[in-house]
Amino acid sequence: MSACSVNRRRILSLWLPRLPIDRIKRVLSLISERPDKAFSSEVDTGSREENALKRKDGPSIVVAKENNALSIYALDEAAGHFGLHIGQPLANARAICPELKVFDADVAADARTLEDIADWCDRFTPLVALDPPHGLFLDITGCAHLFGGEANLLQALVRTLVRQGFAVSAAIASTSICARTLTRQAPSTIVADGAEAEAISALPVSALGADDAITTGLRRAGLKTIGDVASRSPHEITARFGARFSTLLAHALGQGDAPISPRKPLPDYIVEKRFAEPIATDTMIAMTLSRLADTLIASMEKQGKGARRLEASFFRTDGMVRAIMVETGRPVTRSAVVDRLFRERLDALADPLDPGFGFDMVRLSASRTEIVVQEQRDLDAHVHDNDELAALIDRIAARIGGKRVVVHLPQDTHIPECAVLAAPAQHHLAAAAQTEWPSRVESEPPLRPLRLFDKPEPIKVPFATVPDGAPHQFTWRRALHAVVRVEGPERIAMEWWRQDGKQLTRDYFRVEDAEGLRFWIFRDGLYDSELVDEEGRSVPANWFVHGLFA
Repeated sequence: MSACSVNRRRILSLWLPRLPIDRIKRVLSLISERPDKAFSSEVDTGSREENALKRKDGPSIVVAKENNALSIYALDEAAGHFGLHIGQPLANARAICPELKVFDADVAADARTLEDIADWCDRFTPLVALDPPHGLFLDITGCAHLFGGEANLLQALVRTLVRQGFAVSAAIASTSICARTLTRQAPSTIVADGAEAEAISALPVSALGADDAITTGLRRAGLKTIGDVASRSPHEITARFGARFSTLLAHALGQGDAPISPRKPLPDYIVEKRFAEPIATDTMIAMTLSRLADTLIASMEKQGKGARRLEASFFRTDGMVRAIMVETGRPVTRSAVVDRLFRERLDALADPLDPGFGFDMVRLSASRTEIVVQEQRDLDAHVHDNDELAALIDRIAARIGGKRVVVHLPQDTHIPECAVLAAPAQHHLAAAAQTEWPSRVESEPPLRPLRLFDKPEPIKVPFATVPDGAPHQFTWRRALHAVVRVEGPERIAMEWWRQDGKQLTRDYFRVEDAEGLRFWIFRDGLYDSELVDEEGRSVPANWFVHGLFA
């Protein structure tokens, strides 16, 4: 189906208040049980965590250093029953609860876990945004009916995450700020469009998530609830607490909203298949991709478009998501081509596609499409040859990677190592076909070597004719070469507008040694002008070999 939008936005806010401690407990549980992991990024578990696992379950906390002291960063429900709270010093917490289990905070691992959960949430909507540090926004506009309504969608999402060991709260509203506020204070609330102000009026002002100074100022002014603040004139609120807070309040009340920033751009076309019974065999996966390709190509064909970038996403029952992408040099308009490219990609995976307990959903999306230009393909042999070459490049790129299949394009520069650009063949095939390279003069030796080194290699030159002569001998790779023939010099000055005077003028020579080997060497710098020190005294020249002639 083609991606579309609806005027009435609906936002689901998801919050995992105990993500750091839930993540650690989940990893420790996986170490003991060793099933397939879900929603978990690899973290280092030292002896401290392993020893904690061996002890009987008890109150647990995660600590982080703040103001040169360890304080509580996250805690579980059992620790909350002892009266512990976030921000409390670790020493005070241990005094209250001596049997407390303590873990070190790992913000990077927490972020990776949140990203994993966001990937799983893609099964509900492709528009998923991060709400740091431990929250997500899902734009479910036009998607809820696919899951039996907003209430069923919210319950399914929360129920699955709870089953995976996470404490979760969620709410739905027409603005992200309202949904976020309700998630923290009134979880599982679903607010009808236009009823945002009524839904949050009784909540405390701290629920808005404003700065502590603003929250304290509101309370001192006698404004304890959001409804109290909303009853005041907007001019008064803006003058006292700033335009930023005034805008935050307006969005919470449903009076406009700032758009969320999805982690991934919305694809042009999306098709997907859900399974009541998960699939796990290669045959079923291939058949599913083939059918989805037929549907996707048919949708694009109605609008005269072809796919340039395709992505297949495989959603496992345990929450893991695997995405595979292929790109094409020309817009693809045949499902057989899409099917063949993904077969090549799947066969070449270094990390094979692991179905685990099976995939319950497969999605195929076209994230980049172009209008197809109709060409005469029956009589024009040149067009037919180009199509076959483009198809071959696409297949090779799907197997070994698009960056490894390149074409060479000339650059408007006289610097030897910059005169040619290696560009991905899929995106520059047409430019490469129209490129005109300098032709070689008949009966003349080549001006440039057949093999040009990526970086010039230094050589040792005991002496050379001054000021612009070639060496009589040189040592390269510990072998001594006696020069018997010389052509040059060819002087190449560096581009002054692209460097700060650090690169020197080069004098290139085509030389041949006594054994018939031909080299392209150069002296870096000019005598008397560039090869001098700060006091004006001459310094030795550096010589390099830049390439080998046939």
